[in-house]
Amino acid sequence: MSGLAAGVGGPVRRVMRGRDPGEEHRASTPLELLFDLTFVVAVSQAAAQLHHALAEGHAGPGLARYAAVFFAIWWAWMNFTWFASAYDTDDVPYRLLTLLQMAGVLVLAAGVRAVFEDSDFTTVVIGYVIMRVALLTQWLRAAAEHPEGRGGALRYAAGIAVVQAGWIARLWAPGAWAWATFLVLVVAELAVPAWAEYRGAPTTWHPGHIAERYGLFTIIVLGEVILGTLAAVQSAVTDHGVSAPVLLIAAGGLLLVFSLWWIYFTGADAGLTTLRTALFWGYGHYVVFAALAAIGAGLETALDATEHHGHISTRGAGLAVAVPVVVAMLVLAVLHRVTRTGAVGHALLVVAGVLVVLALGFSAPSLRVGGAVLGMGLAVGATLAANLFTLRSAGKRRR
Repeated sequence: MSGLAAGVGGPVRRVMRGRDPGEEHRASTPLELLFDLTFVVAVSQAAAQLHHALAEGHAGPGLARYAAVFFAIWWAWMNFTWFASAYDTDDVPYRLLTLLQMAGVLVLAAGVRAVFEDSDFTTVVIGYVIMRVALLTQWLRAAAEHPEGRGGALRYAAGIAVVQAGWIARLWAPGAWAWATFLVLVVAELAVPAWAEYRGAPTTWHPGHIAERYGLFTIIVLGEVILGTLAAVQSAVTDHGVSAPVLLIAAGGLLLVFSLWWIYFTGADAGLTTLRTALFWGYGHYVVFAALAAIGAGLETALDATEHHGHISTRGAGLAVAVPVVVAMLVLAVLHRVTRTGAVGHALLVVAGVLVVLALGFSAPSLRVGGAVLGMGLAVGATLAANLFTLRSAGKRRR
């Protein structure tokens, strides 16, 4: 590995080579962690706008716009994460291009409100394209300096370039075609890695490093849920003082976050042994991350309902929490079954837990929102405990 000079904090320039996928003690770098923090700003903006849409009774349009914005956030984060796992040189050019991607996500975050209020994707697309062009430049550098991976790197670069041209052109699409063209471009984005990887030598990403990166981002998203809920609780207490419903929602929310964290981090690292499994696991996290962040919006909506703010019904507030919890539980169960990890002792236990959570959401008018949310937290905790007990019993029998 060569460099022009050694600067403070690392070399000025290194030759970009594919890293060893079997490298020991591979861990997330400080730059990757800083990169994640800029993305959580965008996640926070998306969740806050979803909360406002739900509280005002605009669940359908709000969810559609949330899904669209969250795709842009998640896809840009995921692509950098997998690229960095294979080609992180941590030299000056690499760091500067990462800085450009961080600037892009902040531009994207600044445009989230316009998407929800006016369906104006201009600023979001500008931020997204900035991030994607920065990554395209990284792939071109990898193609120039890593001959063994040149074919795949060039396919990534070509695919990214074509799809970004499509996103820019979409800004002039007539209203009737806006969502149709969006879905077409999403499919095109998802197809690029599969096409690039299957047609040549696979990128040398590190399975353990990838699993750690996804786990850390999960923690960051859960932290955003806690922060948003705490801010809503403080606002409710400031306006009307401490009340039983607020305390019940706060306790139920904390139980939900803790139980879902435990479910996610139970078992060994994800078994990313094949490209097919890795793509399924990686793509499935779009739903996981989006659902976890939406739980925060749901909890804030539940607090609004108890304080008689907004225009959402009590049942709607209960379902605003229950639905993302159910989605997160189901998708995590599928991902854990595929990779043979996680807290899924028996599929029927997960289904039972999901049905209880949904029933509690529908029962919010009878139980009150606070009682329903606390019940959801207890139900997810009980589902986790039952699955852990089943796994432990099965392990003892195998011995």
